[in-house]
Amino acid sequence: MKIQLLDISILLFYLATMVFIGFYMRRKARQDKESYLLGGKKMPWYMLGLSDASDMFDISGTMWMVSLCFVYGLKSIWIPWLWPVFNQVFMMMFLSKWLRRSNANTGAEWLKTRFGEIGKGVRGSHLIVIAFALISCLGFLAYGFVGLGKFMEVFIPWEVAQAYVPFDVPEKYVPHFYGIVFTLFAMFYSILGGLHSIVLGDAIKYAIMIVACLSIGVIAYQHLQGQTLNVPEGWADPFFSWNLNLDWSAIAADANQKIAEDGYSLFTIFFMMMLLKGVFASLAGPAPNYDMQKVLSTRSPKEASKMTGFVSIILLPVRYSMVTGLTVLALLYYNQLYLKGPDGVTDFEKILPAAINTFLPVGVLGLVLTGLLGAFMGTFSGTLNAAQAYIVNDIYLKYINPEASNKKVMRMNYLSGIVVVLVGVCFGFMAKDVNDILQWIVGGLYGGYVAANCLKWYWWRFNAHGFFWGMTVGIIAALLMPYFTWGLPLYWWPLLFVLSLIGCIIGTYTAPPTEESILKNFYKTVRPWGFWKPIQEKVMVDDPQFVPNKNFVFDMGNVVLGIIAQLCLTIFPMYLILGMYHPLVITIIILITIAIILKRTWWNRLED
Repeated sequence: MKIQLLDISILLFYLATMVFIGFYMRRKARQDKESYLLGGKKMPWYMLGLSDASDMFDISGTMWMVSLCFVYGLKSIWIPWLWPVFNQVFMMMFLSKWLRRSNANTGAEWLKTRFGEIGKGVRGSHLIVIAFALISCLGFLAYGFVGLGKFMEVFIPWEVAQAYVPFDVPEKYVPHFYGIVFTLFAMFYSILGGLHSIVLGDAIKYAIMIVACLSIGVIAYQHLQGQTLNVPEGWADPFFSWNLNLDWSAIAADANQKIAEDGYSLFTIFFMMMLLKGVFASLAGPAPNYDMQKVLSTRSPKEASKMTGFVSIILLPVRYSMVTGLTVLALLYYNQLYLKGPDGVTDFEKILPAAINTFLPVGVLGLVLTGLLGAFMGTFSGTLNAAQAYIVNDIYLKYINPEASNKKVMRMNYLSGIVVVLVGVCFGFMAKDVNDILQWIVGGLYGGYVAANCLKWYWWRFNAHGFFWGMTVGIIAALLMPYFTWGLPLYWWPLLFVLSLIGCIIGTYTAPPTEESILKNFYKTVRPWGFWKPIQEKVMVDDPQFVPNKNFVFDMGNVVLGIIAQLCLTIFPMYLILGMYHPLVITIIILITIAIILKRTWWNRLED
């Protein structure tokens, strides 16, 4: 165990600061429900963007990205399209302002602006969104829980901690034990202060992460000078052909096994599936989790767009400085790292903690450890806050106690937070590793979400009945998917999408259209483009001065530019640390060019 007193002191000081922030923000958070869950919708967009980026910079995801970068090299920049990471671009260009114009508090509450508040289908659509939101939040809590445990196990070996634990813990559950300990601490901090403490805590944590990530990048760059990475041919090329064509046999044979298990060998098919799913998932808008809550917490639609755009700028270069730096160190000194799991097979998700523990000097180690633990707390607290919002706002206040006093609402916030954490921990015990949960969330569960949530934006005839049946069919199919053992969840996505789409169409045409006044109000308020001509004509009869949204081509052109810029922001620190200066210069030129264009085509045209 390399961790020293200075490192421990930095970590303890951070934890004490988070406790202080929780107590300090408690009074402000207790003012009312909106203050607790959404910060009163008064926080500046750059603070919310920083917080959103912080929530996305999680331990589990970073462990996964480092393992991908080690095995797949620069081709790993495409794999986060599984989320899809470029959904932030779609939100930045048009979806964030559409969402914020509703002035809702949650995704479920947003539905009343689209479908109204009365009717069997409306009630069903409301409940199914709540179910999806809670299932996805629990999945993300389990995802963070598993990653945190694996991370801390490296720094605090069980043989050291065992003497202080008054009961036996089987070896395979040691990561889970560590996960429980730090989850309980994060639960206390996030439940106490609501979104106010979450955003302030995220800002402090991200400042630490910037220093830590840049330090890792500099250390890796210095170690690489005069040395050559022992990697397969094609590792340093971000582009690909039909097959992946990376052969690790002579270097680290277990990497070939990982490629086979991941199912990415036919990389072009995998890429096409990611792109197909990613475009539809992005058009559907944000899932009802912390990302959506941050958009709904902004002061205006214009600031919602700015906040979402800021996320990629602040997140990707910083995160990939760490990812690339740790990958370089792991490749240079691979034989010095112990990466074997309990089954004797190399666990590439252990590269991040093992490299940090082995190569970082005292002080820097403490900053990185503190930043990554804070990353877990940020992701955890944002996800927990979203789950609390749905339970309190959309279940308790809507169906159980609509007249609840502020005191009762706060008690319900605390109770719901505790219950959600306990259930999320139970989910974590059921997962084998980070990739298991990730694949199920992005390939399975979101496959059942996409169809209904695309149609709600772009097709006037789509109603609450169709939304309910589309979501229900998709979620049930996604929950049953793990019982089938063949194929990656991503490759099940088209079937899930088609089943959900069938449910949407049948449900829509077995019920009357949404009330005309609701559709007209939604179209005038949100101003989407799409298949809205019948409603557009009626709105313009009532208001001849109304100007319909004809920005489809404009918005989608900006999306293409934004995705290219996002890829450049991702690969920029990789080229820099690896010393690949020719492609680095080209990347910088592309970034500057796109920034100049988007200043004219996006920033100057932002509106509420």
